[in-house]
Amino acid sequence: MPDGEKRKRDQPDAPDAPAPGDARGRQDPEETDAARRRRRAQFLRELHEAKALRDRVQPRRARAARMRQAMRMRTFRW
Repeated sequence: MPDGEKRKRDQPDAPDAPAPGDARGRQDPEETDAARRRRRAQFLRELHEAKALRDRVQPRRARAARMRQAMRMRTFRW
Protein backbone atom coordinates (compact mmCIF):
# COMPACT_ATOMS: atom_id res chain seq x y z
CA MET A 1 0.00 0.00 0.00
CA PRO A 2 1.42 3.43 -0.89
CA ASP A 3 2.39 5.65 2.02
CA GLY A 4 -0.12 8.33 1.03
CA GLU A 5 -3.05 5.96 1.46
CA LYS A 6 -1.75 4.77 4.85
CA ARG A 7 -1.36 8.34 6.10
CA LYS A 8 -4.84 9.21 4.83
CA ARG A 9 -6.31 6.16 6.58
CA ASP A 10 -4.55 6.94 9.86
CA GLN A 11 -5.97 10.49 9.98
CA PRO A 12 -8.86 10.92 12.46
CA ASP A 13 -12.34 11.35 10.95
CA ALA A 14 -13.13 14.38 13.10
CA PRO A 15 -11.36 17.45 11.69
CA ASP A 16 -11.93 19.33 14.97
CA ALA A 17 -9.75 16.91 16.95
CA PRO A 18 -6.49 18.83 17.42
CA ALA A 19 -3.22 16.98 17.04
CA PRO A 20 -0.83 17.04 20.01
CA GLY A 21 1.17 20.26 19.90
CA ASP A 22 -1.25 21.86 17.48
CA ALA A 23 -2.01 25.56 18.00
CA ARG A 24 -5.76 24.84 17.94
CA GLY A 25 -5.37 22.80 21.14
CA ARG A 26 -4.67 26.00 23.10
CA GLN A 27 -7.98 27.73 22.42
CA ASP A 28 -10.22 29.17 25.11
CA PRO A 29 -11.79 26.65 27.55
CA GLU A 30 -15.29 27.08 26.08
CA GLU A 31 -14.17 25.80 22.68
CA THR A 32 -12.25 22.98 24.31
CA ASP A 33 -15.33 21.96 26.30
CA ALA A 34 -17.49 22.10 23.18
CA ALA A 35 -15.03 19.93 21.27
CA ARG A 36 -14.87 17.50 24.18
CA ARG A 37 -18.67 17.30 24.30
CA ARG A 38 -18.83 16.65 20.55
CA ARG A 39 -16.25 13.87 20.82
CA ARG A 40 -18.06 12.38 23.81
CA ALA A 41 -21.42 12.47 22.02
CA GLN A 42 -19.88 10.77 18.98
CA PHE A 43 -18.31 8.12 21.20
CA LEU A 44 -21.60 7.44 23.00
CA ARG A 45 -23.47 7.16 19.69
CA GLU A 46 -20.93 4.64 18.40
CA LEU A 47 -21.01 2.73 21.69
CA HIS A 48 -24.80 2.49 21.59
CA GLU A 49 -24.66 1.32 17.97
CA ALA A 50 -22.06 -1.34 18.83
CA LYS A 51 -24.15 -2.61 21.76
CA ALA A 52 -27.25 -2.80 19.57
CA LEU A 53 -25.31 -4.74 16.94
CA ARG A 54 -23.97 -7.15 19.55
CA ASP A 55 -27.49 -7.70 20.89
CA ARG A 56 -28.74 -8.49 17.39
CA VAL A 57 -26.00 -10.98 16.56
CA GLN A 58 -25.96 -12.67 19.99
CA PRO A 59 -29.63 -12.86 21.05
CA ARG A 60 -29.08 -15.53 23.71
CA ARG A 61 -26.38 -13.53 25.47
CA ALA A 62 -28.50 -10.36 25.20
CA ARG A 63 -31.49 -12.13 26.74
CA ALA A 64 -29.37 -13.48 29.60
CA ALA A 65 -28.01 -9.98 30.24
CA ARG A 66 -31.56 -8.57 30.32
CA MET A 67 -32.59 -11.27 32.80
CA ARG A 68 -29.61 -10.52 35.05
CA GLN A 69 -30.39 -6.80 34.95
CA ALA A 70 -34.05 -7.48 35.78
CA MET A 71 -32.99 -9.66 38.73
CA ARG A 72 -30.68 -6.90 39.99
CA MET A 73 -33.51 -4.39 39.75
CA ARG A 74 -35.94 -6.68 41.61
CA THR A 75 -33.51 -7.32 44.45
CA PHE A 76 -32.40 -3.70 44.82
CA ARG A 77 -33.47 -2.14 48.13
CA TRP A 78 -34.14 1.58 48.42
